[in-house]
Amino acid sequence: MDFGRVDEALLNDLDFKLAAEPVFNKKVLKGQPAKKPQIYVGCAKWGRKEWIGKIYPKGTKEAGFLDEYVHHYNSIELNATHYKIYEPDAIRKWDAKAAGHHFKFCPKVPQSISHYSQLTNAGPQTTAFLEGVLAFGEHLGPIFLQVSDKFSPNRKDQLFQYLASLPKDLQWFVEVRHPQWFSDEGIWLELLQTLQKLKVGLLITDTSGRRDCAHMHLTIPSAFIRFVGNSLHPTDYTRIDDWVNRIRYWLDHGLKELYFFMHMHDEAYSPELSVYLADKMKEVCGIEIIRPKFVNNNTLF
Repeated sequence: MDFGRVDEALLNDLDFKLAAEPVFNKKVLKGQPAKKPQIYVGCAKWGRKEWIGKIYPKGTKEAGFLDEYVHHYNSIELNATHYKIYEPDAIRKWDAKAAGHHFKFCPKVPQSISHYSQLTNAGPQTTAFLEGVLAFGEHLGPIFLQVSDKFSPNRKDQLFQYLASLPKDLQWFVEVRHPQWFSDEGIWLELLQTLQKLKVGLLITDTSGRRDCAHMHLTIPSAFIRFVGNSLHPTDYTRIDDWVNRIRYWLDHGLKELYFFMHMHDEAYSPELSVYLADKMKEVCGIEIIRPKFVNNNTLF
């Protein structure tokens, strides 16, 4: 992911500390730990040739990438659906790869809806998209709508009406990027309150050059985090430390579900930081989560 990318020489000068815990979250979290919180960790794509010989066995063909991926992660941020509406038969083939695994696919709403429609005439496309992804069955996780960084609060009514039209028996998250959503307190509060009322989650994106998108607000007792690392720069590790401490706080206060997706500007290094995340979650939160296994070294850290 290139969103929020900055020159490596500037990384040490950035303030990566996560924002203070918002008072708003007290309206969402019950204050007591959930009985069985669900933790899901994944990446944005399974089709990474750079992982052959790292977590995929040497000689793995592209058709076998997902077969291998499900042994290392328990979820995938499915960006493929952003570029194409898939028929149910195609989705079933992916779903079959996860058979026997506690695994979630988290599809991204097609750009034909999120970026190229007015959100007021997207009913038929939304129906076609949902007819496809519902074929995931029990492996279907949250669906997320990312509107472009040009989608300003001037179009909030279109966004709110579209979200209100979506099926209530599915879990939805939305990601906004236009700076005015974050800079105008009144607009921000209206967004939070509307999403809370609709039971739609607000996605959190932690990327170097857009610290406003790492907002820490929860509108439902579930979190969907897109973490963008910088190819194992030292700050990647301290940022993960900060995140694990925040996740611990949220879990202690009632977070029911967490989706944490690892991104890198160079995705070759996502498995290494995923291992570090898993180890810190065990150390700080006392929770065992799935840990990528390296072909030649299963105890990388």
